[in-house]
Amino acid sequence: MSIPELEKLKEYSFEIGPIRPPSEGGSRSLLIRATRNCPWNLCKFCYGTPYNRERFQLRSVEEVKRDIDAAKAISELIEVIAKKLGGMDWAARLIDPYFLYNKGFMELDQNELRNFQSVTNVFNWLRSGARSAFLQDANSLIMRTPDLLEVIIYLKQTFPGLQRITSYARAKTLAQKTKTLEELKELRKAGLSRLHVGLETGDDELLKYVNKGVTSEEHVLAGRKAKEAGFELSEYWMPGLGGKAMSEQHARNTARVLNEINPDFVRSRRFVPRKATPLLEEWKKGEFQLLSPHEELREIGMMIESLDITGKVCFDHFINPAYKVGSSYVWLFKQDYDGYKFPEEKPKVLELVKHGLEIDESLYIRVEDLVEMSL
Repeated sequence: MSIPELEKLKEYSFEIGPIRPPSEGGSRSLLIRATRNCPWNLCKFCYGTPYNRERFQLRSVEEVKRDIDAAKAISELIEVIAKKLGGMDWAARLIDPYFLYNKGFMELDQNELRNFQSVTNVFNWLRSGARSAFLQDANSLIMRTPDLLEVIIYLKQTFPGLQRITSYARAKTLAQKTKTLEELKELRKAGLSRLHVGLETGDDELLKYVNKGVTSEEHVLAGRKAKEAGFELSEYWMPGLGGKAMSEQHARNTARVLNEINPDFVRSRRFVPRKATPLLEEWKKGEFQLLSPHEELREIGMMIESLDITGKVCFDHFINPAYKVGSSYVWLFKQDYDGYKFPEEKPKVLELVKHGLEIDESLYIRVEDLVEMSL
């Protein structure tokens, strides 16, 4: 069977940034890069390393629209191919570097790699239902509101089946007067529906120490503003970020801030020192002490005990607490994106913490074991 559409697939590509939340990445969301890199790049635990410390760039509306058009062309070609072959499962066999380029993945040149990543993202998105899109990179809301509105409206017009459009947002941007409540409501009405915000900690001393560039008061203002505008809100906190010295204040003040915001999701992202970051260097010099597995669990338990929200608490990342059983590892908390409903399942989470503390510490994956891994 001749499939000319397969050759046409190689003509279309669009930019894809390096990171996205697990709940919005992979097969879940179409990835549209609205901005490049991070406008802050100074947090001691991250330091812009996921973006190779490249400078932040605003992409033009026309540039982003061209990417949306490319994604649309790829999706139409894949649907034709799937129809000819009898379904997406058959089409999946052709989405392969050897079949498309007669090369292995590691042999692809830059243009081929970009094309393959674009095709793979659209294919996986279609296969999962084509319901969600994620605007990359670290802080899409820093765009001028008219520009971001134009991108969102065009995305919805191009893919009318989209049920959810999401983005990272920096708390400082949300809290600033330049991004008014009315503007946020406009963005929500246009179709931007969920925001992911890196809280990391609610403790002001720790926020200053890690150079987050935002205060706990601004975090509360930003979160409340996002909720009032109608967004579904995911807040991320980082167990272990305060090390041994600030563990208790980190846990208690994080719960305090989250209680004042009452987000839809609280997502746990264990602190792991990243390569080429100031906090990694401080740890290596002995100036920062990492928590042991049981110390980390006690910190999580302390935060959860003080947490009084009506959202969901999630541990949807492989770096969260896991221990060895035989030759494999088991995560202490479930890994799904919806997590545990609070307050109903709060006792369950606390019981899991208690259970985790009864497991020999030597069986756990320690933070130190994850330092060399790509996160």
